Amino acid sequence: MTKAVRAILQALSYGNIEVESARRLADLKKLDPMRIFLKKLDTEIYNGNYKVPVRLYFPSESAAASQAMPQDSGVILFFHGGGWTTESVETYDRVCSRMAQSTGQPVMSAEYRLAPEHKFPTGFEDCYAVAKAAFGGEILPGIDPGQITVMGDSAGGNLAAAVCMKARDTGDFVPMRQILIYPALYNCYTEKSPYESVKTNGSGYLLTSVKMEDYVKLYARVDEDRMEPYFAPLLAEDFSGLPDTLILTAEFDLLRDEGEDYGRKLREAGGRVRVERIRGALHGYFALGIRHLYVRESFHHINRFLNVEQTLSQQEK
Repeated sequence: MTKAVRAILQALSYGNIEVESARRLADLKKLDPMRIFLKKLDTEIYNGNYKVPVRLYFPSESAAASQAMPQDSGVILFFHGGGWTTESVETYDRVCSRMAQSTGQPVMSAEYRLAPEHKFPTGFEDCYAVAKAAFGGEILPGIDPGQITVMGDSAGGNLAAAVCMKARDTGDFVPMRQILIYPALYNCYTEKSPYESVKTNGSGYLLTSVKMEDYVKLYARVDEDRMEPYFAPLLAEDFSGLPDTLILTAEFDLLRDEGEDYGRKLREAGGRVRVERIRGALHGYFALGIRHLYVRESFHHINRFLNVEQTLSQQEK
C-alpha cells in the first residue's frame, strides 16, 4: 500500500458514527449508475406481526419465470452488512444481482429491522424468521433445504453465523453451509480486545475501532446483550454441529483476526472450514464492482466452496 493511499485512507477514517448521516451516505448507492436490471421479485415473511421484506434475485430470466426451482438448485440466503444500523436490500441491490449472476444461484436478501430504533435481538429475529421460512419452502417452493447457503458480510456475517447457531440449538432447520465475509463476531473493539488486528488495523483503514465500538453500542439493548452468543458468536461454549463454512477476511480489516479465530474454533470442534484472507483488501471490499480483483478472487473462493459442498451433499444422499 503506497504512502498516498495510506494518507487518503487516514483522512477518511475519522470520527464516531452519526446514524442519520451514515444512512444518507449509504442511500447514495440507490443512485448507482451501474445498477443491474436483473429479474427480481419482492415478497414478505412474518416475524410475529411484522412483515419482513425479502427480495429475490434470479440468475436468469428462465429461472425467474419458473420460480419453483429444481430440487438440485442451490440458493443463497443473504444478510447485508452496515453495522446493524445502516444499509438495506436496496443499497445492496448491485451486490446481490452480481452474486446471482456470478454463482448461478438465486439470492434471497432479507430487509431486517435496524438499530438503534430496533435493538438486539429484533434484527436477528427477523433474519431467523426469514431463514426458517426459506428452509421450510415458503419462499422458493421445491428447493431442497440442504441446498440453501446462509451468507452475510460484516454485521450480516454476524447475523448469518447467529442464525446458523440458533438453528443448531433449536433444531428448527438444518443449514448445511454458511459463508461469512469479514464477519463481526466478537463484542469488544477497545484496547481490551484480544485480537491483534483491532490494534494494527483499528485506525486508518475506513472502519475504525471507534466506529465498530459505536455500532456495538447502538445494536445492544443492554450491556448484558454483549455476552449473548447470538450477539457475539465467538462467545459460544459449543462450536460443534455448525454448517460447513467458508470465511473470507480482509488483510487490512480490524475484524480479520476474529473471523479467522472463528474458523479455528469451528475446525477444532470437528467442522469443515475454509478460511481465506484476501491480501491487500480493506473491510467493505465486497461491495466493489465485479471486475475488482478482490471481488473476483472472492467469487473464485465462493464458487469453489459452493460447487464442492453441493457435490458432497448430492453424494451423501
